[in-house]
Amino acid sequence: MPPELVFLLTLVLRMAITAAFVVTASVITERSGPVIGALVATLPISAGPSYVFLALDHDAAFIAQGALASLPVNAATIVLGLTYVVLAQRNNLLISCGVAVAIWIALASIIRMFDWSLTAGLAINLVAFGICIPLLARYRHVKMPLVTRRWYDVPLRASLVATLVAIVVSTSGWVGPKVSGIIALYPIVFTSMMIILHPRIGGPPTAAVLANAAWGLLGFGMAIAVLHVAVAQFGSTIGLSLALTTCITWNLTLWRIGRRRLSLNRK
Repeated sequence: MPPELVFLLTLVLRMAITAAFVVTASVITERSGPVIGALVATLPISAGPSYVFLALDHDAAFIAQGALASLPVNAATIVLGLTYVVLAQRNNLLISCGVAVAIWIALASIIRMFDWSLTAGLAINLVAFGICIPLLARYRHVKMPLVTRRWYDVPLRASLVATLVAIVVSTSGWVGPKVSGIIALYPIVFTSMMIILHPRIGGPPTAAVLANAAWGLLGFGMAIAVLHVAVAQFGSTIGLSLALTTCITWNLTLWRIGRRRLSLNRK
């Protein structure tokens, strides 16, 4: 079989696997409300498969360096979330999503200009989340209207994430680990939620999902830091496993805390 055909078939398989993850997460998000939906959305639904496939093609040093570039990008994502949440209260999808994405691209471009250390990446996350989480708190508690799924919803989300994975995997060899790490962290799940939910249920309910995702996104940043350290020490397989475990444990902890608070409020 020609090498080009092998590459193409492998790429299609990777895109299909990623799409399956997205479809599952999308169904859970729409049926569970803004709180649970936000926790699911902040799992590594798109970045996880991207890094797994990068690990299949590159060594541990490449993955560790990519994670180091991804860490400050996570701070850019919470800024994207805050921008959208504030604008979505009174503006349409084009303005709210367009401005938020433009700000993310601008911040990612600035981030690309610097060589980041683990300490600097963690510091910028602490500053960004320390500012954004309190500002997002007032937008979290909005009743989620009934969402009627349309035929193109799941294919749209799946195709967006699958395309992202295709870009990351096919370009990683010549753009290097830094750019690959930045592209892998593009918030494709958040963007797809904006595009699908905003026209249907309105800006404030859609914004509530992203506002509730702030704490989960903080845990995602911790997982990226774990990925960088663990991959360098133990290799890609263990590093990716520990990063995923960090994400799941963090979000389950947030879920238990939320359940406990809800139970106490009912008493």
